[in-house]
Amino acid sequence: MAGPPYSPVFRAGDWCCISGQLGMTPDGLAEGFAAQTQQLFVNLDLLLQTHELSVDQIAKTTVFLTDMADYGALNEAYTAFFGEHRPARSAIAVAGLPFGALVEIEAWVYTGT
Repeated sequence: MAGPPYSPVFRAGDWCCISGQLGMTPDGLAEGFAAQTQQLFVNLDLLLQTHELSVDQIAKTTVFLTDMADYGALNEAYTAFFGEHRPARSAIAVAGLPFGALVEIEAWVYTGT
């Protein structure tokens, strides 16, 4: 198999679903929660731009954390990324994430008017 068994971005009518983004750099997983969180937002923004979408079109996110003690730090980074835009969000504690990541985010983007 050449790549993962899923699409990073999938359009369905007026919706665009973005698969979970990790804090991966070309060299691998960023080190530490803050660096991973910053990088996953960079990765999310690049996918949005590549598909001619914007942060303001995100209607819903789901965030997965391996440690709920990082919830406050997540909120700070989340607010910095989204600014005044406030999409609906769920935050879920999980036992583990791919590649040993500490945080992951997925997004639902509304493309209609």
